[in-house]
Amino acid sequence: MNETIKRELIYVSYYFMVQFRQIFRYWILGMLIGSGVSVFAKNRIHRLFAEMQKKKWGIAGLVPACLLGIASPLCMYGTIPIAASFSEKGMRDDWLASFMMASILLNPQLIIYSTALGTEVLLIRLISCFFCGLTAGVFVHFLSKKRPFFRFDGFRVKESRDTDPNPILRFWKNFGRNIKATGLYFLAGIFLSAVFQRYVPSEQFARLFGDQNEGFGVLMATTVGVPLYACGGGTIPLLQQWLWEGMSVGAASAFMLTGPATKITNLGALKIVLGKGKFILYLIFIMLFSFLTGFIVNKV
Repeated sequence: MNETIKRELIYVSYYFMVQFRQIFRYWILGMLIGSGVSVFAKNRIHRLFAEMQKKKWGIAGLVPACLLGIASPLCMYGTIPIAASFSEKGMRDDWLASFMMASILLNPQLIIYSTALGTEVLLIRLISCFFCGLTAGVFVHFLSKKRPFFRFDGFRVKESRDTDPNPILRFWKNFGRNIKATGLYFLAGIFLSAVFQRYVPSEQFARLFGDQNEGFGVLMATTVGVPLYACGGGTIPLLQQWLWEGMSVGAASAFMLTGPATKITNLGALKIVLGKGKFILYLIFIMLFSFLTGFIVNKV
C-alpha cells in the first residue's frame, strides 16, 4: 500500500478512536434508557395522552401533548398509527399535531445522546423542540376549525414486538434491536467526523458556520440538515466536531430541528397523513422555524 495512503489511514483511525471513546458511553446509555422507556413506560405515556380527551383544557392541552411527545420513544412510523387510533376516539387535531411534532424531533434516547454536546446545547435542543411542537399545535388549532387536518386512513397500531413474558428479556431484546437499528449510523457518523477533522480546515468552517457569519451560517445549517440527517445518534459525532471547529450554537440548533423534521422516512409518513398542500406548508413551517430559532439563539 502506498505510504501516503497508510499515513492518512492512520490519521483517520486515530481521529475515529478519539471520537469513539468520547461518544460511545452516551450512545450506550441512550439505548439503555430508550429501551427502558419503550418496554416499561411507553404504554403509560400513551395512556396518559389518551386520558387527556377527558380534560377540557382547550389550547392549553398543547403543553402536555408536547411533553408526552418528547417522552414517547417511538419513531414517526410508530407514532402515526398511535395518533390515528387517538383521532378515531375524538382526540383534537391540534393536540395530535403537537404530540407528533415533538415526537419527530426528540425522544428519551436522543436526549441522552445530546448530552455529549454539552449542557447548553442540550437545553437549547429541549427548549426549541418543545416550542416547535407547541407552535405546530397552535397553527393546526387555527387551521382545523372547519374540517379534520390529518388523513389517517390506512394507519393502524401495529402489534408490539416487546411481547416476551419475561420483562428483563423484553428489555434486552429491545436493546438489541436498538443496536441493530442505530449502530451503523453511529459508526458512520464517527467516521465522517474523523474524515472532516482530518481534511476540512477549521478556519474555513468557522467562517462559514461561525458567529461572525451568523445569518448565513444558520441558513446553511438549516439547509444542510435536510439531506444529511439520517439518524440522531449518527449526527451527534458530527455536531460535536462542528461545534468544536467553530460552528455557532444557533447554526447547530437549526440543524437539530430541520434534520429530524425532514428525515426521509418521517417525510414519507407525513406526506400520507397531510396531503400535498399541507405537506408543503409543513416544510415551509419547519424551515422558517429552524432558521428563526437559530438566529435568535445566536443573538441571545
